[in-house]
Amino acid sequence: MAPRCWRWVRSSVWSRTRPPPARSTRAPVFCQWFSSQTTPQICVVGSGPAGFYTAQHLLKKRGPQQLCPLPQHHTRAQVDIYEKQLVPFGLVRFGVAPDHPEVKNVINTFTQTAHSERCAFRGNVAVGRDVMVSELREAYHAVVLSYGAEDHRVLGIPGEELHGVCSARAFVGWYNGLPENQGLTPDLSCDTAVILGQGNVALDVARILLTPPEHLEKTDITEAALGALRQSRVKTVWIVGRRGPLQVAFTIKELREMIQLPGTWPILHPSDFLGLQEQLKEIPRPRKRLTELLLRTATEKLGAEEAARQASASRAWGLRFFRSPQQVLPSADGQRVAGIRLAVTRLEGVGEATRAVPTGEIEDLPCGLVLSSVGYKSRPIDPSVPFDPKLGVIPNTEGRVVDVPGLYCSGWVKTGPTGVIATTMTSSFLTSQALLQDLQAGLLPLGPRPGYTAIQALLSSRGVQPISFSDWEKLDAEEVSRGQGSGKPREKLVDCQEMLRLLGR
Repeated sequence: MAPRCWRWVRSSVWSRTRPPPARSTRAPVFCQWFSSQTTPQICVVGSGPAGFYTAQHLLKKRGPQQLCPLPQHHTRAQVDIYEKQLVPFGLVRFGVAPDHPEVKNVINTFTQTAHSERCAFRGNVAVGRDVMVSELREAYHAVVLSYGAEDHRVLGIPGEELHGVCSARAFVGWYNGLPENQGLTPDLSCDTAVILGQGNVALDVARILLTPPEHLEKTDITEAALGALRQSRVKTVWIVGRRGPLQVAFTIKELREMIQLPGTWPILHPSDFLGLQEQLKEIPRPRKRLTELLLRTATEKLGAEEAARQASASRAWGLRFFRSPQQVLPSADGQRVAGIRLAVTRLEGVGEATRAVPTGEIEDLPCGLVLSSVGYKSRPIDPSVPFDPKLGVIPNTEGRVVDVPGLYCSGWVKTGPTGVIATTMTSSFLTSQALLQDLQAGLLPLGPRPGYTAIQALLSSRGVQPISFSDWEKLDAEEVSRGQGSGKPREKLVDCQEMLRLLGR
């Protein structure tokens, strides 16, 4: 059997059946180059999961010498992580729901990476504005773009501009303390909210809207959001999707949380599930388990305990399938949301090709709040970087940006906004591996590069004051201190100017 490290290599360098080549006594290009040149300077743009996992893989020390000639990690590389926010961790801080603290434990791993003597965090630096990608490429041997999906997909329907319509992304940023979303004033004075989309973000938003505020008091939700939720009059939340139960994008964990949410009862129409029982044997196990839970919730008679719980509930949530948004309906004065017009749909095609087509029937659903959760998308960062506006990604091959040697991408800007944190980890590791392979093959620029020394001079001349990881740790300590009085893990700082004042800037 081939050595384990050789079998692990899944590229086209060797086949799995061909015996490994004889080991040469001549040092590889990689070793020759680094025996006479300086430390590889690598830059990562974005400090969310993709950025930190990329850095982690680049920095991790190699084990004993192995037969595999492709270095898994390079122990001398210097990695600088640039971030436009003053604080690190991206969607782990600003996207993960406050009642999911266990998901945020990955921050501990990212902190260990940031503490490496060969890693530096450079916050408060907006690449594409404060410094251009071309300038980074001149200063570093390699640049990895890991800045995620910073925008949301628009509905593209009449009435989307009305007061009372906002993206789920902005709503999540509002309750999670993203500075750019703190001006949001969601109207929670209505009885009914509609969420368009049936993914995990949609369920997060529905859960936060309906969770009793006292259950959120010990989380890291912002005080402003908690105060607004205490005054909320929202009693019913509809979660609307174009297709049917077999096509929902949320996972079983989030669905269970909704079903078990205190003080609420679920509304699912048994007619939406006709014929699904016969299809269960043909679908993969994760989808099967999810569909079975939906079926039981929609069709099974409640036990006495659950019936009593639901009878005492004051709030409700429901899944509306086979409905596609056509228009946001205005109030009498034409200024705010009064409802949403939905086209009734049916499914055509099979498997992944299943699509929703309108039946011609229309349905109006009264509501006072519409939250669109139809997907995130990346933005182009710099004119010099290729970008596919239709797919919302940087064109790449295994993380290598097409036609731009030395430029890489990882995370959602590489793959599109799919998967969970573990998916991003795998994608980022693969990009890091591609970069290291190129380094080993001598495909990256030869000779020393100045790295942050050159960029620091540029930023200084432009009046930009980068934030270090030790600066973040001071802000972190302040947040934890402010939260202690109310029993919260932290009270997030949401004002950038206040953060800078706390750091003496």
